[in-house]
Amino acid sequence: MSDANVTTDRRPWILAALMLSMMLAAMDTTIVSTAIPQVVGDLGGFALFTWVFSIYLLTQTVTIPIYGKLADIYGRKPILIVGSLIFLAGSAASAAAPDMLALIVFRGIQGLGAGSIMAIVNTLAGDLYNLRERARIQGFLSSVWGISAIVGPTLGGAFAEYVSWRWIFLINLPIGVGAIALLSLYLHESVERERHDIDYAGSMAVLVAVGTLIFGLLQGGTAWPWLSWPSLVVFAASAILLAIAVWTQRRAAEPIMPGWLWRHRALAGVNLSMVGMGFVVMGPNAYLPTYAQSVFGLGAVTAGLVLASMSISWPTASALAGRAYLRIGFRDTALIGSVLITLAGGAFLALPYGVPVWAVVIDQVALGAGFGLLSTSTLVGAQTLVNWRERGVVTGANMFSRFLGQSFGVAVFGAIFNATLTARLDAAPADLAAHLPDNVDAVMTALHGTHIGGAAASYLRHAIFAATHHLYIGLVIVAVATLLAVLCIPRGFGATTAARSG
Repeated sequence: MSDANVTTDRRPWILAALMLSMMLAAMDTTIVSTAIPQVVGDLGGFALFTWVFSIYLLTQTVTIPIYGKLADIYGRKPILIVGSLIFLAGSAASAAAPDMLALIVFRGIQGLGAGSIMAIVNTLAGDLYNLRERARIQGFLSSVWGISAIVGPTLGGAFAEYVSWRWIFLINLPIGVGAIALLSLYLHESVERERHDIDYAGSMAVLVAVGTLIFGLLQGGTAWPWLSWPSLVVFAASAILLAIAVWTQRRAAEPIMPGWLWRHRALAGVNLSMVGMGFVVMGPNAYLPTYAQSVFGLGAVTAGLVLASMSISWPTASALAGRAYLRIGFRDTALIGSVLITLAGGAFLALPYGVPVWAVVIDQVALGAGFGLLSTSTLVGAQTLVNWRERGVVTGANMFSRFLGQSFGVAVFGAIFNATLTARLDAAPADLAAHLPDNVDAVMTALHGTHIGGAAASYLRHAIFAATHHLYIGLVIVAVATLLAVLCIPRGFGATTAARSG
């Protein structure tokens, strides 16, 4: 048995370290986006640029369960510090990248470190704070994502325009050093030294299998059509590799993804609901700014603020979730959150063309509140079911499920959005067709240029409106599936622990 040996007066410093660490991983998912023209202008390789984002998501996701298991074996502190150092090494290398291929490789190294941050920050929050306090702490940690959603693109654009795009990576160094210093000074763990049979083969099998699946999801519909030989080969390979991974995990003495994570009814329901939530999150995250700029004619900054309204209600609901789950339980709090997500998705579908932008903002606030209630109650509830030695694995599985869902969401929502736009372009009246772009990739350039006529621009706006609504139909379907996953969780799960802490 191991535990953190921390006095109450040191916890604020550790929380500051956890928030700084989380900021590293959160901000690097958004800060690059506004620097695309400057990076491509300096390094070239525009055709490869999407991999600057994709490789980060891929390597981060596949390593989360591995870090969670290592944290249960060796303690949280050393694994978080090592992961942070890997992240900082990737950041420094990215800042010095001589070409686009090197930048992609170094971003992959960043993602390897970010997996540690995502797995262990939330695990440490479960170690250091009791049940009543954890929701408030999750609110603080969730607020980092909200702040990063606003600050990241703004800071990235400012660095790219006034200094150099390389500073979007260099800024990580002082933040990361500060986080590591605080952890070194204030976090002390007592970890029993035991001999462990580390599952190297199983770790590699899981990493390669999940990596292949995410690779196929990210490339499908972009690098090749979904119904094509490359897509078939990649997904067939991922299915075979996943079967091998399951086989290795069943035979391993200390698997990184134990079978009981999915045999335990409550944990299985929690993990499935996180896959669904991660899926749903990507709808507004990826396409709402485009919707706001194209349909409402907003500027990039204002469109970002429409999306950020979700990031304001999310941490607020996370902080309030503690009062809810102490009164009505984890399952029912998660149920309220999932119902709110479903209703918010359905409400968006009811918004007609030309509705005031504040109606979309209100809908986003409701959606963020649902995410906050669902994510916090399921994470804290799952952590209460296990002891210290299993908390890293459970928390890692929770975060892994969410990011795996995001990968599915990127693929499916992209396919829906692009298919609708393509169909609308093909069905355009003859008198407008000559004034419309030939393909989906040119729609945004044409719409925000000055050469397109009023009727053609109006047609494109209605096409984007339709594409976004079709996307939200898919979002609602997944939200309903998430609701069903929550209903599969036993109503009283974690109730004994909650009662002791209430």
